[in-house]
Amino acid sequence: MLANSLIELDRAHLIHPVASYRGHEARGVRVLKSAKGATVTDASGRQLIDGFAGLWCVNAGYGHDSIVEAAARQMRELPYATAYFDLGSEPAIRLASELAERAPGDLNHVFFTLGGSDAVDSTIRFVRYYWNARGEPQRDQFISIEQGYHGSSVVGAGLTALPAFHTGFGIPFEWQHKIPSPYPYRNPVGEDGNAIIAASLAALKAKIEAIGPERVAAFYAEPIQGSGGVIVPPKGWIKAVRELCRAYGILFIADEVITGFGRTGPLFACTDEEIVPDFMTTAKGLTSGYVPMGAVFMADHVYDVIADGAGASAVGHGYTYSAHPVSAAVALEVLKLYEDGLLENGIKAGARLMAGLESLSDHPLVGEVRGRGMLAAIELVVDKEKKTPLPAAAMPARRVFDRAWDNNLIIRAFAHGVIGYAPPLCCTDSDIDAIIERTRRTLDQTLDDPDVRQAPA
Repeated sequence: MLANSLIELDRAHLIHPVASYRGHEARGVRVLKSAKGATVTDASGRQLIDGFAGLWCVNAGYGHDSIVEAAARQMRELPYATAYFDLGSEPAIRLASELAERAPGDLNHVFFTLGGSDAVDSTIRFVRYYWNARGEPQRDQFISIEQGYHGSSVVGAGLTALPAFHTGFGIPFEWQHKIPSPYPYRNPVGEDGNAIIAASLAALKAKIEAIGPERVAAFYAEPIQGSGGVIVPPKGWIKAVRELCRAYGILFIADEVITGFGRTGPLFACTDEEIVPDFMTTAKGLTSGYVPMGAVFMADHVYDVIADGAGASAVGHGYTYSAHPVSAAVALEVLKLYEDGLLENGIKAGARLMAGLESLSDHPLVGEVRGRGMLAAIELVVDKEKKTPLPAAAMPARRVFDRAWDNNLIIRAFAHGVIGYAPPLCCTDSDIDAIIERTRRTLDQTLDDPDVRQAPA
């Protein structure tokens, strides 16, 4: 009765993010009740392995009492403190210091947000301020990558290059430009890493020259394109594009909202890629999703230009909940858990996940397995040689997700027939093995679907 009541209340009042409103009304909500480790339990008592860590964010896993205690202690002592007016709180100050100490290179300054979208939005404002302070206000053009995701704020969604985030919203803006994705599985130049890197450099250089090098402000890239389908560029790709941006004097922003905090192995993917961006955006794993928080890391040279440009005047950017003490206290505890074994376990579990997914390569529907660490994907096709995707009539996003759910597994099912994985770093061997076994069952059921069996190759 309670579950039915919640479903009706949800239909009547709760607007869900990135959903078909009418479609959701028809289907009704799946109410989650509790969670522990890598397992979530719904209102009916069904237990599912969360192969997607919420929304690629519960990196530490569910049910850590120490995180709850950290939040409770801070709520009792100081539940809120603004960072305006030269005020602050100890957790936020210590967190900024701890993060700067671990960040690549000279990313020594940290601005706290509520999540990834407003972290990206903040970088756009900071970049504009930087170039104005440098006396180059004409640098107002931004470049990102097709199939990239940089949030769903008004301007961030324009940097995002996924149709659902543009349709009906009047974006992208004319100052937001794109270059092709490095997407190895479906790249016109083939799958050779060097050729893909060369093609991306040529595309970026051509775009910069077409806009005018003196007008380009910044370039945005994810180390791995998450919402575009977990697209893993060749090794060395991000380093090469970062260096091209440096050669042109263009600011380089690494969007680590998904890849940060152990998702690909190290604390930050930029470390593994041996690059130091001018800005780095993070969120999700920063607090393991227990409370909202994001962060913008800013390099010394950028900070100095902005600070000197403002002088005695305020830099007019901030949020009510910037540097929230409870979120900061949670993040400090989560950071401790990462370094007390979770990162190490994530590396081990990630190797097992990738090996398990690779074991599915012989399945008739599996075109490619790709990933790094605890961030992976399977791309489904009906013809491996031609790389023919699942037909739209098979509704791959809806049906694959529903079948996985019925098999007690939560995954991300993309509309173009890609299954995404981002399990919590706390996963045990049995958790990973269950993800693989339930995926195979889901694939077998999908293969039996008439829409898939009869699809033209």
